Amino acid sequence: MTDATFNALILAGNRREGDSVASLTGVSHKALAPINGIPMLLRLYRTMRACAGIGDVYVCIDDGALLDEIAELAEARNSGRLKIVPPAASPAASLSAALDRIGLARPLLTTTADHPLLRPEMVAHMLASAPPGAELSVGLAEAETVTAVYPDAIRTFYRFKGRRFSGCNLFLARSEGAKKVAAYWQRMERHRKKPWRLVWEVGPLALLRMVCGQLSLDDAFAHVSRLTGAHIRPVLLPFAEAPIDVDKPADYELVSQILRSREGAA
Repeated sequence: MTDATFNALILAGNRREGDSVASLTGVSHKALAPINGIPMLLRLYRTMRACAGIGDVYVCIDDGALLDEIAELAEARNSGRLKIVPPAASPAASLSAALDRIGLARPLLTTTADHPLLRPEMVAHMLASAPPGAELSVGLAEAETVTAVYPDAIRTFYRFKGRRFSGCNLFLARSEGAKKVAAYWQRMERHRKKPWRLVWEVGPLALLRMVCGQLSLDDAFAHVSRLTGAHIRPVLLPFAEAPIDVDKPADYELVSQILRSREGAA
C-alpha cells in the first residue's frame, strides 16, 4: 500500500437520547466519553492517522463544534486533517449520505467511534485482506478468537454451519455498489419493529437454513449479495479485541480494564 490509498470515516453521531455510556461518563455524546483518560473519538482518530495507506479522515458527528471540547481534535479539524460530515436519521442513512458526500475516488474504510480497542494492525489486516473484487467488505471475528482471551465478553455471535461470528464495526467500500448495501440496510432499519417484514426482506428459506445450521458464512454473504445487487465479502480478523465495542456500561468496564492493563491507569 502507498500513502493516501484509502479514506476513513468514523461514525460518531448521537443515536439516542439518554445513552447509558454517555450518562455514565457525564458527556453529551458517547463518542466523547473518556476511557482510561482519553475520549473514544480521539482514540479512533489517532488510530486512523497512524495507519499506512489512510489519506483523509472524516468524522460523522452532529455538530463539529463538539470537537472544541478536545483540543487535539479541534486543531485537526481547523487544519483540515479531520473533516466533518453531517449525520442523518440513522447509522445506515448516515453512511449512505457520507458515501455520496465523500465519494469513492479512494475506497472508504468505515468504523464507529465506540471502538476504542481498534489498533492500526487491525486496520492494516482489514485493508490488506479485503478481496479486491468486493464492492463492500465486512470485518468479522470468530467467536473462539474472542472467547479464548475474553471469556466474559458479552458479544452477539451469529452461527453459520457450526461456526460463530461477531461483527467488528469495520467496513470497506470500494465502489458505487456499496451504496446499494447502505440502501438495503436503511430498508431493514425501517422494518425493525415489524419482524415479519424483516423475515420477508431477508428471505424465509435463508433464515430457516441459518436456524437449522445449514447456512455457511459464504452462503450468507452470497445471499445478501443477491438481495442487494452488490458483491459483499467477509474479512476474518484474528484479533480478540476486534469485535469489542462500547455499547453499554458493562462494555465500558471491560474495555477500561483492557486499556488499563495495556497502558497503565490514567
